[in-house]
Formats: sequence, structure tokens, C-alpha cells
Amino acid sequence: MDVLTHFLVGLHIIGIAALLGGFLTQMKAMGRGTARFVPAMVHGAFTMLVTGVALVGVNEVDGQHVNTVKIGVKLALLIVILGLVYVKRDDEKVEKNLFGLVGLLTVVNIFIAVLWT
Repeated sequence: MDVLTHFLVGLHIIGIAALLGGFLTQMKAMGRGTARFVPAMVHGAFTMLVTGVALVGVNEVDGQHVNTVKIGVKLALLIVILGLVYVKRDDEKVEKNLFGLVGLLTVVNIFIAVLWT
């Protein structure tokens, strides 16, 4: 079970890297008002969702304690991120505020994962 958990955590980190990396590559364009949600951001958010749900399932099956409030908050943030990125994925440019919100929620999600114990 540990190998599966570590594998899923690795994939989860790859997902967050794709989402945050896509955001960071568009920051200069955001300043000009021409930022867009790149495919890496969509795929990263989907990867985070699938691997996050799988991690909760694996931990539950393994009998480990899962902080359902923390998971619920992270899931809610991720659903908002995924909804925004998915709906606006084909737009040539995204409003600065909306694009910045996705970046902010992504960083908040990372800090919740790391700091909430």
C-alpha cells in the first residue's frame, strides 16, 4: 500500500506542478492582459482531482485517519479552480482578476496541504 500511496503522491505533485507552472508561465502575459489558461493547467487540475480522490480512498482502505474537513476544503478549492480553468480553456485571453484568482487558489491549496496538520 505504501508504494501505491507514494506513487499517487508523486502524481499529485506533478499535477500541482503543471497547474502552478502553467500559471507562472503566463504571469507576464497577465500583466499585459493577454493571459490564457494553457492545456497544462487543465490537465494538472484534473490530475490533482483524480489522484487526490484516489489518495483519500487508499488511506481509508488502509485504515489511516483522514482529515475530512481539510480534504473537503481542498476539494472545494480544486473544484473552483478546475471549473474556471475548464470553462475558460478555449478563450484567447482571460481577465486578469480571474486568472489571478486561479493562481491564488492554487497557492492557498498548496499551503493548506503543507501547513494544516
